[in-house]
Amino acid sequence: MLAESLAQRLGYRCIDRDQIIQKAAAWGVSQDDLRTAIERPPTFLGQSQHTKYIYLAFIQAALTEEVRTGNAIYHGLAGHLLLGKGPHVLRTRIIAPMEFRIGRVQDRLKYNRKEAIAYIEKMDEDRRKWTRFLYGVDWADASLYDIVLNLEQMNLEEACDVICSAAQLKYFEATPESQRTMDDLATASRVKANLAMNPLTSNVQFEVVAQGGSVSIKGDIVGPDQAKKIGSIVMAVPGVTKVHLDQLELVTRF
Repeated sequence: MLAESLAQRLGYRCIDRDQIIQKAAAWGVSQDDLRTAIERPPTFLGQSQHTKYIYLAFIQAALTEEVRTGNAIYHGLAGHLLLGKGPHVLRTRIIAPMEFRIGRVQDRLKYNRKEAIAYIEKMDEDRRKWTRFLYGVDWADASLYDIVLNLEQMNLEEACDVICSAAQLKYFEATPESQRTMDDLATASRVKANLAMNPLTSNVQFEVVAQGGSVSIKGDIVGPDQAKKIGSIVMAVPGVTKVHLDQLELVTRF
């Protein structure tokens, strides 16, 4: 596979979706539910948007913690969205002609041609709906990636050459500033996951921003007691030294 070839050539760790799901399951959610959350839109699951928010909070926390030290290759759906547009994150998409994809699916899953086509079409549609529903973007939009490579004329070894060259450009080199950005994202993701896990705060979808040890929380709450609980949960996260709750809004529920 391309990811493994890249990891070997660059000397990086190779991390796949299943590894991240396994780590995210430590938050107390089944791996099957997490896998479904990252593969399919809620309309396919009978899940609410909020349930998906919780699962993705766990997945993002696991992913950011795993890659925060750099020198890692993650291959799996939504990595470019979950990690954001970081200064030393090279977001890559590989596309290929339909016949190429059919052959790969048939080899891997032992499907006949008709089954392989149906599988590919469903997978593409699920990805479109997933990214549109959660992020309001088209997963195929080239502007979401730094590199888009077409395997119609290029083999995997040549694709590996291109990506390796790009990864070693000065822009994608880790710097103290870019490391701080990644550390902040990992902290914010950990905070969000902790809030999503706690029964007293799991009913709210929070926006979390971390900068250094300072964390700002935005979201709707039902009372001052919930705000106090939020503060204590956030301060318990390693590395957090200060929490700002002034963007929380008190709402009345009938």
